[in-house]
Amino acid sequence: MTLDVAWLLPWLDRFLWALARVSGLCLLAPVFGASVIPMRVRLGVVVVLSLVLAPLAHAAPPDVLGAAGMLGLAGQLAIGAATGFVLKLVFDAVQFGGGLVGQSMSLGFAEVVDPQAGGSANVLGQFYLVLVTLLFLAMDGHLRLIALLADSFGSLPPGGPALDANGLHAVLAFGVQLFGGAVRVALPAMTSLLVVNIGFAAISRAAPSMNLFAVGFPITVSLGFIALWLSLRSLPGAFDALQGDAWTLMRHLLGG
Repeated sequence: MTLDVAWLLPWLDRFLWALARVSGLCLLAPVFGASVIPMRVRLGVVVVLSLVLAPLAHAAPPDVLGAAGMLGLAGQLAIGAATGFVLKLVFDAVQFGGGLVGQSMSLGFAEVVDPQAGGSANVLGQFYLVLVTLLFLAMDGHLRLIALLADSFGSLPPGGPALDANGLHAVLAFGVQLFGGAVRVALPAMTSLLVVNIGFAAISRAAPSMNLFAVGFPITVSLGFIALWLSLRSLPGAFDALQGDAWTLMRHLLGG
């Protein structure tokens, strides 16, 4: 029994082209690139997705073992990484908005370990991040991302033009929405807490002898939790709006 190498090499080329794009996406995309997931599990997900999507890489790009092929693989890695980075910005915006709410509630000192960034983060920011991650999974966002990646092999076949200057500029311009999205997430709770702080300012002028540092902190925290509970109703809508802009840009990057 002999092994037909002529059949194996084209299949290996398809697998490597798919592996480069999938690896770039899973490197930065939320959920897929979460550092809390063991490395072996993430590696297995990348390999399985590459095996499934390899038949879709039906183009005939340059040989991956040549210089042009290596540059093409780097381009596919950049395309996947840019796509995952766009979606990651949405989650970072929500986390940043949660941190702003925590600062308004005088809970800026309350920090927890952030396994994603490898440092500390505001506890309310982590709370918002967990909520939107569950929303993303409940809305089948991970399946939608895989479907978008599968469609990209038809709209942007391997060996074609990689991420150009216009695509890179679009990704950088979308980063501006990190701050706009954070304000959109945190605005309801921050507005309520601003009214509370204005009330404390009026009390301090009316009764200067009152120790507002002893009274104001528990009141601010208590009213902050009430405002947080009421503002959570607007979180799915804000997250969906940010996510919609991200899907539009990701489809543009992948040739859709």
